[in-house]
Parts: sequence; C-alpha cells; structure tokens
Amino acid sequence: MKQRRIPSFLHDIFGERQSIGMIAAILLFGGLLTVALYSAYPELGDNVPLWRSVLALLLMFDIFAGCAANFTASTSNYYAARKKNRIVFIAIHVHIILVALLLHTDIWYSIGVWGYTIGGAFIVNALHSKQSQRFVAGLLLSAGLGCIPLLPDIQPYMLIACLLFMLKVLFSFAVDHYGRVNSDASNICDAGEQA
Repeated sequence: MKQRRIPSFLHDIFGERQSIGMIAAILLFGGLLTVALYSAYPELGDNVPLWRSVLALLLMFDIFAGCAANFTASTSNYYAARKKNRIVFIAIHVHIILVALLLHTDIWYSIGVWGYTIGGAFIVNALHSKQSQRFVAGLLLSAGLGCIPLLPDIQPYMLIACLLFMLKVLFSFAVDHYGRVNSDASNICDAGEQA
C-alpha cells in the first residue's frame, strides 16, 4: 500500500507515513469496538449525564484505536526514534482512570490496572534495543491479562477497556516492534550507497 505523509499534528498517533488502508483499519477497529461495547452494555451511561458517557466512550475509542495504531511500523518507528516522546506518552496515559471516574465505576480496579500498566511500560521501555524487551513485555502482559478477569464484580465494559488499555500501553506501545527491521534496512541502504 502506498504510504502517505501524515500531518505533523497527527504524528503521535499515526507516525510520519501511513497508508490510507492502515488508517481506515485503525479507525474502523476503534469505532466498531466502541459501538459494539455500548450496544452490549448500554447501562454504562445510566447513572451519569450524557456528556460524561460520550466522553468516556471517546476515551475508550482512543484506547481501542491506539491499540491497533501502536502496532504499525510507522507509529512504532516514530517513537523508537524519539525516546523522550515515548516516556511522555506513557506518563500521560490516564485514560482508564478517567473512564472509571466519568462512569462512576470500578475506580480502585482502574487505578490498580493503570499503576501496573504504567510501571510495566516503564520497565519495558527501559529495555529498548535489548533482546529481552519483547519477552519481558509479553510476560508482564500475560500476567496482567490473566489477573484482571479475576477481579471480583468488575463491570464487563470496564474489563474490556482495562484489558485493551494494558495491551495498548504495555505491549503495543512500549515495545519497539520494528527496530531490528529498520536497522537491517538502513544497513542495506548504507552499504548500497558506499558501493
């Protein structure tokens, strides 16, 4: 697919170059999952004003779409080249706590999931360019995914949001998925230019 230059204000989401197909897939995934979640659990907004429900759903959309976006080479490579941006991005991810506050539900669970996720993401980020990064990220993610469903009386829509929040930040975002591929590609280009 042909890569298109992304406007600079969208680099944090899509990276510098992304195909229209990838952008469409990311937005479609986020949108369809948000609609499916609300369709399955319309009671999530029963006890809060409409604006709070809408804002919570927008934050969930961001979690879901970000899950997919962070797996793209463009987004992963953008942050791999900007370590400070990656740290800031991890630090500002309080989405899951905001969702719980907006919906008046599962706040302590959300704080626990957020703390584990952010702590794990900083550990994974510290392993940048080390072979063990993916393994440690996968191990931390597996532990989290295995434990979150064990939380008693967690709302199903918060369970889904918590699981995907953890996947988005701890594994999808914190891992440099394509670093080795780029290093190999740049070495080939450098060798070609020298010949």
